[in-house]
Amino acid sequence: MKNGLLSLLLLLSVLFTGCELRVHPVYVYSPDMDICVIVSDSTMKVRYRDQIVQIVELDLARWSGWSVSNLQKFSYTMLSGKRSERTDYYNELIYNGADGRDLIVRAYCDGVAFRIVDGEEKISYRIPDGKKRWMQRLKTDYEGFYPESSSAVNGRYGYPALVEYDEGVFGLITESGVGHGNTCSYLTCNAEDYTVTYTDSIDSNTHPWRIIILGELSDIVESTLVTDVADDCKIEDTSWIKPGLSAWVYWAYNHGSKDYRKVREYISMAHSMGWPYTLIDWEWDEMANGGTMEDALAYARRHGVKVNLWYNSGTSWVGNGAPGPQDRLRTKEAREREMSWLEQLGVTGIKVDFFLPDNREMVDYYLDILEDAARHHLLVDFHGCTIPRGWSRTWPNLMSMEAVYGAEWYNNNRRMTNAAAAHNATLPFTRNVIGPMDYTPCTFTDSQNPHITTDCHELALPILFESGLQHMADRPSSFLSLPSEIKSLLSTLPSAWDDTRLLAGYPGESAVIARRSGDKWYVAGINGTENEITLTPDYSRIAEEFTIATLITDKGNEPRKGFNIEHDVPAAPLTLPARGGFVAVLVQ
Repeated sequence: MKNGLLSLLLLLSVLFTGCELRVHPVYVYSPDMDICVIVSDSTMKVRYRDQIVQIVELDLARWSGWSVSNLQKFSYTMLSGKRSERTDYYNELIYNGADGRDLIVRAYCDGVAFRIVDGEEKISYRIPDGKKRWMQRLKTDYEGFYPESSSAVNGRYGYPALVEYDEGVFGLITESGVGHGNTCSYLTCNAEDYTVTYTDSIDSNTHPWRIIILGELSDIVESTLVTDVADDCKIEDTSWIKPGLSAWVYWAYNHGSKDYRKVREYISMAHSMGWPYTLIDWEWDEMANGGTMEDALAYARRHGVKVNLWYNSGTSWVGNGAPGPQDRLRTKEAREREMSWLEQLGVTGIKVDFFLPDNREMVDYYLDILEDAARHHLLVDFHGCTIPRGWSRTWPNLMSMEAVYGAEWYNNNRRMTNAAAAHNATLPFTRNVIGPMDYTPCTFTDSQNPHITTDCHELALPILFESGLQHMADRPSSFLSLPSEIKSLLSTLPSAWDDTRLLAGYPGESAVIARRSGDKWYVAGINGTENEITLTPDYSRIAEEFTIATLITDKGNEPRKGFNIEHDVPAAPLTLPARGGFVAVLVQ
């Protein structure tokens, strides 16, 4: 019935006059009919239910015709991310330009994806003043905040951009499918127009997919549209790709990777906690104090811990004096030599840091690293880098990307101390929607600067934030002294999920997310405000019948006051202290 209505509407939208085809507005609907895209000359209007929510200026002139494909179904599997098995449907419109350009529009149940093929692209999103928005000023490393605003302030903004079009109706604007020959883009705000702006010229006739994830906040958080439009997996045998938790020395000891004895402590801690990985960070090529990097690898092998190593990308924007090892990945020949050596040593992955802005050369470099690393069975974590653009579907050895103002910033200045709670409650609705995020969570002690989030707020973060490699940032003494039930939770915590659901929250105020692994749901919630709040998670979104097997809440209203642990608890509203949190484990 819905497809028949769609075809009828499309038929009525075209008028023939003699031999000339005059294209009137053409409509394409999402399979559930909630979303409608209306294409007319140089304008595309996106309607959600009964209202136009987004106008997109396309700067396209004459059109010669159109074609439509109804109810396209696709399925694929992800080894990490918010959902393992992904099946979706869309209706597609191809709008043909008289100048040879085509506009492809897909309407999904959770948003719209469109791209220009074979020609110049000029796109602008109109976002009127008065509409709430959460946008980050453009930075090379995307390490900034997403402040709430209701004004269009001129300047450059990075993806993703979250907009509340009307009360409870949201859109998240980003891009995906950036391939060889492409360059990444950003948004340039001029009054109420946010124009897609390329970092430099492109060498491709096909542009990236432009994406508007659309609906309620749950639609935004749960969407996989960024990977849905990306190229399918290019790795034949993926059996070696294993997500997991990792010990990480840098947060507590910035130069700890130079110290063999300190590195051994983190390997031993990973072994004791049951985590499969440890990351040896920058300056490992200078390791001393009793051993070398090869000695550390031998120690890790004896303890059954896999090792990933840090690399400077060789394009470092931090200038002279940037840490090493450097210049080992920058060229094809250097990568082949280094990655062959790593594979022989039994290293399982690389963290590559310090990339230049998102120009065409950098896009090619990211993709070349992923392809070459896959050939040598190496996992990849990008830092000081761009945001996810669907590459983890094409290259599932891409486990995580930084591009976030994360816990590392407790090292650099005092800003994170007071900003963290609200920032953490914004990230599930913005940055982490579009792909894995290496925030480096779960710190109960202090780094160079203090934190004032509570113990349960910190405990919630490795569940709340999704990352295929989840780098646990605190000291061995902190993790190993936790209560046995907390250690048990962290020892068995997944970092790849079968499903993800939003149960409550609003950007900057709170977030409650449930993630499923097998038949077990892990629920994490945080308070992003400076006041006590009460949250009522909508557990019906995950199950009608269930048992809260374990509920962990804050013991008191101050940081580092410990945990209150209960078992077999009935579902009820939860009162969280300022900057507090909770974790629940549900069994169906």
